[in-house]
Amino acid sequence: MKQQGAHPEDTEGTPDASSRPDTAEEPDGAHRDVAHIDEVEGDEPLLPARVHRPSDLMRLVGGVLAVVVLLAIAAFAHGTTSGLEQDINKGTGQAPDLLIKIAGLASSIAILLVPVAFAIERLIKRDGLRIADGVLAAVLAHGVTLATDLWVARAAPDSIQDALTQPSPGDIHALTDPVHGYLAPVIAYMTAVGMSRRPRWRAVLWVVLLLDAFSMLVTGYTTPFSIILTVLIGWTVAYGTLYAVGSPNVQPTGRTLMAGLRTVGFRPVTASREEAADAAESGDRGRRYFVTLEDGPPLDVTVVDREQQAQGFFYRAWRNLALRGFATRRSLQSLRQALEQEALLAYAAIAAGANAPKLIATSELGPDAVMLVYEHTGGHTLDSLADEEITDDLLRDTWHQVKALQSRRIAHRRLVGDAILVDRSGTVILTDLRGGEIAAGDLLLRMDVSQLLVTLGLRVGAERAVASALSVLGPDAVADCLPMLQPIALSRSTRATLRRLARERAEREREAVLEASRHSRPARAHDADDSRPAVLDKAGKKAVRAEQRAEKRAIDEAIEEAREEDLLSQIRHEVLRIRPQAPVEPARLERVRPRTLISLIAGAIGAYFLLTQLTHIEFGPLISNAEWGWVAAAMLFSALSYVAAAMALLGFVPERVPFLRTVAAQVAGSFVKIVAPAAVGGVALNTRFLQRAGVRPGLAVASVGASQLFGLGCHILMLLAFGYLTGTEKTPSLSPSRTVIGGLLTVAVLVLVVTSVPFLRKFVVTRVRSLFAGVVPRMLDVLQRPQKLITGIGGMLLLTACFVMCLDASVRAFGDESTSVSIASVAVVFLAGNALGSAAPTPGGVGAVEATLTVGLIAVGLPSEVAAPAVLLFRLLTLWLPVLPGWLAFNHLTRKAAL
Repeated sequence: MKQQGAHPEDTEGTPDASSRPDTAEEPDGAHRDVAHIDEVEGDEPLLPARVHRPSDLMRLVGGVLAVVVLLAIAAFAHGTTSGLEQDINKGTGQAPDLLIKIAGLASSIAILLVPVAFAIERLIKRDGLRIADGVLAAVLAHGVTLATDLWVARAAPDSIQDALTQPSPGDIHALTDPVHGYLAPVIAYMTAVGMSRRPRWRAVLWVVLLLDAFSMLVTGYTTPFSIILTVLIGWTVAYGTLYAVGSPNVQPTGRTLMAGLRTVGFRPVTASREEAADAAESGDRGRRYFVTLEDGPPLDVTVVDREQQAQGFFYRAWRNLALRGFATRRSLQSLRQALEQEALLAYAAIAAGANAPKLIATSELGPDAVMLVYEHTGGHTLDSLADEEITDDLLRDTWHQVKALQSRRIAHRRLVGDAILVDRSGTVILTDLRGGEIAAGDLLLRMDVSQLLVTLGLRVGAERAVASALSVLGPDAVADCLPMLQPIALSRSTRATLRRLARERAEREREAVLEASRHSRPARAHDADDSRPAVLDKAGKKAVRAEQRAEKRAIDEAIEEAREEDLLSQIRHEVLRIRPQAPVEPARLERVRPRTLISLIAGAIGAYFLLTQLTHIEFGPLISNAEWGWVAAAMLFSALSYVAAAMALLGFVPERVPFLRTVAAQVAGSFVKIVAPAAVGGVALNTRFLQRAGVRPGLAVASVGASQLFGLGCHILMLLAFGYLTGTEKTPSLSPSRTVIGGLLTVAVLVLVVTSVPFLRKFVVTRVRSLFAGVVPRMLDVLQRPQKLITGIGGMLLLTACFVMCLDASVRAFGDESTSVSIASVAVVFLAGNALGSAAPTPGGVGAVEATLTVGLIAVGLPSEVAAPAVLLFRLLTLWLPVLPGWLAFNHLTRKAAL
């Protein structure tokens, strides 16, 4: 098949003989059609032989969840499972013996003959690949059943073992198999080969399964939960295998398309496939063809099949879950529904007076595809037009088309560059209406306006885009879209473009800072070399400080000159020039954010872990025997940590900042880290605090970055040092522990991997360059003030010591001499838990820190009945109790304009 670029887009009418060289020797039209069918099919790009269906993945996930739910019911609802088994056994026990024997014999024979018969039938039809898939699924299912049997026999809780097994009728000292080793592979085989999609074979399959389950239950060789688990394992393994190796591709070919066009009255000659501009976002919109006819103008044909319809399923499902007030079209939609929706939108757009492709025919292409036939429009998309071709008249015409849609409450939902077509006469045509919506609400209509503003702004700038919208829609309609002007409301391709532009702006700013730093570095290095042999006098120190201030001013000026406003902010400012009172606060469109979902999952895991530890602890006697003196000491160390945190920050800020207000800011940070990850909330709050205290924005970021960098170095050194002491404290030799050696080797391997992989090396170099652009000059400033450097490093060491002593005091509050551990072990546990808490996406490291600290204390020899309450006390004093004082400090500093 020809590619899109092979034919002129503006060609109309029937192609001449020169464009169809094969027609001269064709005796009749039928022969000519067949020849062109062969040409289309042969030249068409080869489709993949196998595809990975999202539906198979969804069934795999559903099967895994069903297995988890079944095991949870068996583990926690022991009374229910026992009663259910007794009722089923009582009911099946009344069956006649003859029926039981016939069912057992028939199922034993059929369970083997049915798969063999189906395999023979498939081999006769030359479908051996399906048989291979089925055999692979059966082998994997057999392995899973063996692993499940081993787990139930040796490691599963007693309640699960009781639900899945019972005493064997032949040997009362033996138990029945938790999962049937022959039934699960048969189910996996029959599912993978597709027996369930054939009505006759499906009926035979269900009869065999029911007979086998009935005979096994009656004779006492299984339990109801074992039967259900066996079916679920076979079903899940089958769909997992199909998704892993792929299913046979059923997409229609060029021959199918040409035959389908003939069924609706057309006489096609040639067809050429059009490649999608954005496969990631528009792949589910079907394959498009340019078709020429024997007698009439050419056609644009869209083919939609089940595989293409499934593309983007997970993205649409996530958007439906995460966004409030609106969503994309339904994630699960039949081909008939997709065809009817696109046809309805096409007719509605034309009835509204908008220029849209005219739909002239629709048809099914077998059971797995449909086609929509449009009149050929021709022309070029907005993305393919040159900048000088995008005139103001063209922009206004585009807005007129959108206004016509909105007058009839039609939302386009995808006003991007490749959905706006400009024909030979310069008329704008809106395409890709399949994802639109009729009777749309105000929210969707405003989103269309904001999307088109950004689309046009990316091509002609914010000023022209807003001006053209104001001239057609009016200032009120444009101002109403400002709350929708946020990335989450835009299309996926537009968000990707905005992210790329943001990276380019950040790169230009970094280059400007590096250039300014390079210009000022030679003179500064020369002065530093001159000042090393002797102590500078007062005039020399003033000159050095003057040079430092000059360098800071140069860097700040470079940042200001290189700083560029993003497109969304430019559009807002242009609209506010016309409507200063327009609402600019972004509307809350997200119902669930990925970070919130991850936080909930991590918190649930941590809570589950803690609850399992706490179920074996009697808190009454434990609290009554607690040493309250150590509890008071732990509170004192927790309070002292805020003073140490203020010292650690101010040690890297050469400017004068009030100490007590800095301490209050660290207390306020205890409230902020509850609502944001620990590694993000503290950095943002300290940066904001320094800016409000009079430190320039660039220098504030650099100071916080320098503090974080020094803190990371101190943290790693202390972790290695205490780990070394922990490994040697029980041995007379001074050899380091295996943990330290393993950690060093791991770091060495990671360094080798990063330096050998170009992508990772470029990523690290880019981040290091940005670090040296601001943080390193700030560190050089601090190094020239020893008292500041001592304050910063001393504050970091004191901060770590406060937390270690707080955790140690919490351990001593619930332990005694027989359960005590060394301070070095406690330090290693805290440093490891704190590192994981900083990396965890949960606010304050909730879940991750508790689990790590508890496991670490148990690993160093502390009993679990002491480790769990000690960790709870430590987290109560360092995370939860400071929330109220932190909230008060946060509000106080906000009122004082310090945050």
